Amino acid sequence: MVAGLVGGVVGDRLSDAVGPDRPSDADLPAPADGVALDGTPSRPADSVAGIAAAVLPSVVSIEVTGGDGVSTGSGFVLRSDGYILTNNHVVSGGAADGDVVVTFADGHERDAELVGRTTDYDLAVLKVDESGLEPLVLGDSDDVVVGDAVLAVGAPLGLDATVTTGIVSALHRPVQAGDDAESAFIDAIQTDAAINPGNSGGPLVSSAGEVVGINSAIAQPPGALTATGSIGLGFAITANQARHTAEQLIETGRATYPVIGVLLDTTYGGEGVQVSTGAQQGQPAVTPEGPADLAGIRAGDVILAIDGRPVARSDELIVAIRARQPGDAVTLRVRTDGDERDVRVVLDGQESG
Repeated sequence: MVAGLVGGVVGDRLSDAVGPDRPSDADLPAPADGVALDGTPSRPADSVAGIAAAVLPSVVSIEVTGGDGVSTGSGFVLRSDGYILTNNHVVSGGAADGDVVVTFADGHERDAELVGRTTDYDLAVLKVDESGLEPLVLGDSDDVVVGDAVLAVGAPLGLDATVTTGIVSALHRPVQAGDDAESAFIDAIQTDAAINPGNSGGPLVSSAGEVVGINSAIAQPPGALTATGSIGLGFAITANQARHTAEQLIETGRATYPVIGVLLDTTYGGEGVQVSTGAQQGQPAVTPEGPADLAGIRAGDVILAIDGRPVARSDELIVAIRARQPGDAVTLRVRTDGDERDVRVVLDGQESG
């Protein structure tokens, strides 16, 4: 009581000491008027905040309950009539008899049906019973260059509606995505935008607000057994690949991938990539009547480049081929017994698992 009374008295006397000449307003600068007509803060449409505001309503979080427990990931609206694109490894735990629930940006939930999935491209399409959704535009990922600004959107660690920014750090990275049981080699876009567990399946968005990639994998330091978080090395499946695969999954529930019909020697340590010198597990090194066989490629040949792009490892050749479509023609630089030549190969198709 004494302390309170003393404080009150001192405050009253200080107030009197200031006197009636004390200004009633400190006249501090007023904030700029950055409010839109609906009362929310406004930002230029091409700013990071503007792009995020346009994209976030079309990004969803996904919860999958299956035999291995509960897992979460991200996805985005592909079509207005309820089709949603995500990673296969996000939904694979519930693919057999599990439950998949999609949560939209405004908080409402919908049960989802698995339309189709592919382990080879680590992509899956879901369908919810809803219409009038706002889809995101799949951009042309062939137009992406190193240094382009990008946003990664999703639900890392279950934190929905999260946006991170960065640049495209590299292109054509051969990356293994998915889990150990169902992994895929992808021809990936590398970004330093922070990507963490839970971001998988969410969009990588350009400064034009278009999806250029689907966030799918995180690099980890040597010795790390599981994905622990972003170290500035994230990887996304290209939008062009996603578009083609999603169309196949929606139309047939299955996807195909291109092959040249050879087995590769992963122990080879020389220049280029070597076709196996003999059969492996009963399979011939070169598939009879397959694309490579018809083009004149033989067991033991070394493939040095594809369409002028050098390849030094087996996975580089695999992802470069899988970035094409069945029926496409590629030019391989091939060495046979020291002699080099260019070989035109028309890719065959194989149904994905």
